[in-house]
Amino acid sequence: MCMFNFNVLSFLFYLPFIGIISMFFIASKRILLIKQIALAISFSLLIYTESLWFLFDTSFSRFQFTLNYYWINFFNLNFSLGLDGISYIFIFLTTLLIPLCLLSSWNLIDSKAKLYYILFIFMEICLIFVFCVRDILLFYIFFESILIPMFILIGVWGSRERKIRAAYLFFLYTLIGSLLMLMAVIYIYVNYGTTQYESLLTSSFSITEQKLLWLGFFSSFAAKVPMLPLHLWLPEAHVEAPTAGSVLLAGILLKLGSYGFIRYSLVLFPAASYYFSPFIYTLSILGIIYTSLTAIRQTDLKRIIAYTSVAHMNLVMIGIFSFNVIGIEGAIIQSLSHGFVSSALFLLIGVIYDRYHTRVIKYYSGLTHTMPLFSLIFLIFTMANIAIPGTSSFVGEFLILIGSFAVNTTAVFFGAFTLILGGAYSLWIFNRLAYGNLKLYYLSYYYDLTLREFFMLLPLLFGVFLLGIYPNMFIQLIHANVLNIVINFYS
Repeated sequence: MCMFNFNVLSFLFYLPFIGIISMFFIASKRILLIKQIALAISFSLLIYTESLWFLFDTSFSRFQFTLNYYWINFFNLNFSLGLDGISYIFIFLTTLLIPLCLLSSWNLIDSKAKLYYILFIFMEICLIFVFCVRDILLFYIFFESILIPMFILIGVWGSRERKIRAAYLFFLYTLIGSLLMLMAVIYIYVNYGTTQYESLLTSSFSITEQKLLWLGFFSSFAAKVPMLPLHLWLPEAHVEAPTAGSVLLAGILLKLGSYGFIRYSLVLFPAASYYFSPFIYTLSILGIIYTSLTAIRQTDLKRIIAYTSVAHMNLVMIGIFSFNVIGIEGAIIQSLSHGFVSSALFLLIGVIYDRYHTRVIKYYSGLTHTMPLFSLIFLIFTMANIAIPGTSSFVGEFLILIGSFAVNTTAVFFGAFTLILGGAYSLWIFNRLAYGNLKLYYLSYYYDLTLREFFMLLPLLFGVFLLGIYPNMFIQLIHANVLNIVINFYS
């Protein structure tokens, strides 16, 4: 059985490593071959991840397909990996979005394109490890490793002159917060002799320790979500990043914060999580209202979607700190839904940016006349962003609001403003883009989605409706794990 499990999980790591090594030895001028290898690797990982769904035991609440490597025996540090339903959801989202990112960059012709595709495969490896590791020190290492390739992507392939500033904002905001998390990890190792996740579950932290350690982890996870006032890096990074970078930021990297709160803060420091829950509710409500109102007054299309991402992820935080099964499951479903919807919106904005090289909304109008397929798909994802019934966001937000209602009705009341304000900015942006007269003075030619662009958006369309119509297939994956978290929280 151990050898079978080793073969099952190790493929997720060995294949991209082999792919990166092979791309290193290919001449930089053979761009098409490099693209094909990167796309083949990412699609293979997606297919393999989906196949694991059939091997997954949804009734088992602990890690499956576990791997253990001896790393530094003298310090009791081991390389431990495993999957549970929660980590599987986020790995599935990662392996789905990476090939879409590569497809969106298919027309990239650059002397540094080889580095570009290597960075994406490297980030996929790091993200898979982040969601698989069963050791808080290894989690920190891979959590921080993602900063380097994303910093390079924004700084080198950013779209405007402010890209260097945006790259440093992203790097410094997330790094400084993570240094406090590193101090917390070191404290745990020095005082408890291990950083193994399962071993720490049996450890008994004092109330004072829990509060201080919770704050250390909070500083890192809150910067990733992001929560006010640590959100300032996100709009800058989104606006300056290439389309694929924005998809990765919104679709996956923001989920590192919510995943960290669920996996570590709630489980390891339950008393501190309950103690700081009013603080979380306050920051989340302020984040929802402030960023939603700020999104309405933006003129850059990417900046609008970036601020809406902050609002939706702050609603996820309310669900996480509801401390019940329904709310936490809603937070995970909403995280998955946000990965579908926000990624699709960034891809759609990238489509028109590739054609006209501007994201300023005043230059666009009447796209239904010349780009009907684009307008239809944009409308569908706009409705999903508002959380119309039948779409994935409705399921996630509905579960969050139900789960949180019994815990904090005030937070639910103000959190529900995402539905009203979300409708305001979403319908406003769609109306400005789709309806009205064509502005031929600014844009003199138009053409609709290409076949590549349509198939790039198709999996996200399918995911939005599948999750919206039949969410139980996803909830079954995480129910046993979420139930176990809640039981441990109240025990």
